[in-house]
Amino acid sequence: MSDNFEEHRRLLFGTAYRMLGSVADAEDIVQDAWLAWHRADRTAVENPRAYLVRTVTNLSLNRLRSAQVVREAYVGPWLPEPLLTSPDIAEEAELADTVSMAVLVVLETLTPTERAVFMLREVFGYSYAEIAEVVGKSEAGVRQSAHRAREHVRARRPRFTAKAAEQREIVEKFRQACLGGDLGEVLTVLAPDIVSWADGGGIVTAARRPLHGADHVARWWLGVLAKAGAGALGGTMRPAEINGEPGLLLVHDGATVGAMTFEAADGRITALRVSVNPEKLRGLRP
Repeated sequence: MSDNFEEHRRLLFGTAYRMLGSVADAEDIVQDAWLAWHRADRTAVENPRAYLVRTVTNLSLNRLRSAQVVREAYVGPWLPEPLLTSPDIAEEAELADTVSMAVLVVLETLTPTERAVFMLREVFGYSYAEIAEVVGKSEAGVRQSAHRAREHVRARRPRFTAKAAEQREIVEKFRQACLGGDLGEVLTVLAPDIVSWADGGGIVTAARRPLHGADHVARWWLGVLAKAGAGALGGTMRPAEINGEPGLLLVHDGATVGAMTFEAADGRITALRVSVNPEKLRGLRP
């Protein structure tokens, strides 16, 4: 019984990370769950996996409700913390799909309870009765929350996305164009209506509002890279699997200073998210 927690630690981290979008907070939640697990009467636990997922979900709900006030005062766009994952998504089955940056951003628009209901129902397949016990609502209320959350996510998540191999090729074209400093080449990789977000948290210089349009995004990003030698962001752009999808790590003077994640369709990048807040880069450690 004592090994059950370690057996499920990866799953529990993935659960907390989906709920909170924060590596640091997810690690704290897992530690709190470990303490709760060792205080509990484990001989009475019939299903350790389900028990631990419920524990982590409840702890995450409490953390998420208090975090909302902090996020309302955040400087510039707030993005979930990027997380390095394996190139083989089969090895990351517990993190696949619902850990993508695009979906995490959509989950941020749900209420804490809706987020928990969506995760428990759509990711783990819990019954409505089981979810009602976790979130403290009636079964009918949980059904309504599940329906609202499912429709909300369906309406806002990317409808057409490139497959991993195609996205990897598109990202590499973007990387080569940026490193070559060729505006024309960068523009060929960006969709005309692309939107770009940069999360610097007020700590690192970054665009404080979303950038719209290929020309605007291309010029801004090439300008950032041009200043890299003067100590700004950028430097080297290294391919990496971030949140289960092809992305780029930004490396300056040997240190990882940020991450770029993408949405792509029809051979072009439709959305670009740049995470450079140094307080949110813990998930970029190998």
